[in-house]
Amino acid sequence: MRTIGIIPARLQSSRLARKLLLAATGKPLLQYAWEAACRAKELSEVIIATDSEEIATVSRGFGARVEMTGEHPSGTDRIAEVVRRACPDAELIVNVQGDEPDLNPENINKLVRLIAGRPGVEMATLATPIHDLSILHDPSCVKVVRAANGKALYFSRATIPFLRDGSPSELLQQPDQSGGPLPPWLLHLGIYAYQRDFLLKLTQLPPSRLEQIEKLEQLRALEIGASILVEVVAERSVGIDTPADYAQFVARHSQTEGR
Repeated sequence: MRTIGIIPARLQSSRLARKLLLAATGKPLLQYAWEAACRAKELSEVIIATDSEEIATVSRGFGARVEMTGEHPSGTDRIAEVVRRACPDAELIVNVQGDEPDLNPENINKLVRLIAGRPGVEMATLATPIHDLSILHDPSCVKVVRAANGKALYFSRATIPFLRDGSPSELLQQPDQSGGPLPPWLLHLGIYAYQRDFLLKLTQLPPSRLEQIEKLEQLRALEIGASILVEVVAERSVGIDTPADYAQFVARHSQTEGR
């Protein structure tokens, strides 16, 4: 099964200008995500999709395949253009975020294995348990609730499930060594795997009502009755959204290089 990883990459960012090209560590931020995706054994190829000639030039400089696109309202639409035009034999497509330099390649592998061979499941994604109260109540941190069969029931910026009685602090504690229960809250991680035909279908539909309310694209899929499998992983990869995020990444990188 041919599986393509595509990194949608645009130059401008509202909170951190030109973040994908920041290179205080000696390499552009985008290169770290590309290298991580290239280490994922389940991906046949990794492509950077962009409408920026500057990003294209830099990406080709570190060895990436680049596909130029038109302007698009979302990364998903950008990916769909590339799949439709330049990936005729791709059966599964993985949307990889270019601003996650610490992405674990094994998480990509888990995601692909989750959906491979299951044509009745249109999408798959990842989540991780929430242990921090600030993340639980942060609307920029998307929560997901899933059914017993692993399929997503709903995604929201709100705290779901809502704890009617008691304090969430106790439930946020780490499970004990005997395998105690995980917290009931899951943080959605912004990586997706799509069946090819479903990706192309989804991007031809207008934004749905819930999608517009929450500003979450995956709700469009749920509203049309699609299945989204959610795999729970132990760790999250931290996205770079602000100057402080990037400064922390540079500091971590410097510590690692100094060992």
